[in-house]
Amino acid sequence: MLNSLMLFVGITLMYSTPLVFAALGGVVSERSGVTNIGIEGMMTIGAVTGATVGYYSGSAWVGFFAAGLAGGVIALLHAFASITCKADQTISGIAINLIGPGVALFVCRLLFDGATMSLPVPHKIPKVFGSLNSKAFQNLNVDVTVVIALALAVFIWFFLYKTKWGLHIRAVGEHPAAADTMGLNVYKIRYICVLVSGILAGLGGASMTLAIIPQFTPTAISGQGFIALAAVIFGKWTPHGAYGACLLFGAAQALTVTLGGGRFAVPSSILAMLPYLITIVILILFVGKSSAPKASGQPYEKDAR
Repeated sequence: MLNSLMLFVGITLMYSTPLVFAALGGVVSERSGVTNIGIEGMMTIGAVTGATVGYYSGSAWVGFFAAGLAGGVIALLHAFASITCKADQTISGIAINLIGPGVALFVCRLLFDGATMSLPVPHKIPKVFGSLNSKAFQNLNVDVTVVIALALAVFIWFFLYKTKWGLHIRAVGEHPAAADTMGLNVYKIRYICVLVSGILAGLGGASMTLAIIPQFTPTAISGQGFIALAAVIFGKWTPHGAYGACLLFGAAQALTVTLGGGRFAVPSSILAMLPYLITIVILILFVGKSSAPKASGQPYEKDAR
């Protein structure tokens, strides 16, 4: 019983980690007033970058951090369109989601002899309990990225709610004109937050292709970015709330795995759609009870006060 419970918890943590990175990025961006629907595309770019750099460098960590940089570069495109050009943030995010998979396939075909998937990385990201002999802990043998994601959630919560810089971010997301009159650079703060959002989304994609699976495939992300956005909404735009929502979605995936290998014959098609079905149900039940930052999704005009 303990072994089964540990296995379920381990799978939950494993599958929730990419969502946690991406959702935390979504929280940071939304809190500054910029809606980032392009998380899916940024995760895809991070996934292919992490797997490619990890394969050619032989180091999963080099690939992991390179994926964060790649996600940040894509996020700058979204920031330029949304903040500088004042384009519709939703349209810009959708464009990123369309660009991401296309660029990922192009990179794979270019660097892996026309294949649509990368070769497996020689070394995946290490496990936390890899050296322990206990069978229960072996079932809870989670990746180091799980610990990093938890630490980031705690840090971002502390930063947003316990520091003056976090107060500045929340002020820009709620009342940018008032924040401007107080001397805050609204554009600079939003640029930084969108950049951080892209970096975290890239790390989320890399944690999928460097920890959970050892290579990039066209279906490696497949909706994870949208589930992360749902976690942001369900978590009421807070780091701790988003983290808890990601654990819930990870548990849905763990339930899919455990039911698929259990004694009950559950059709694979039902198991495959279970995490997405839970996402839809949660959005229906909770989206009306959540309140986004007041200026989220609204371009800021400095002279329009």
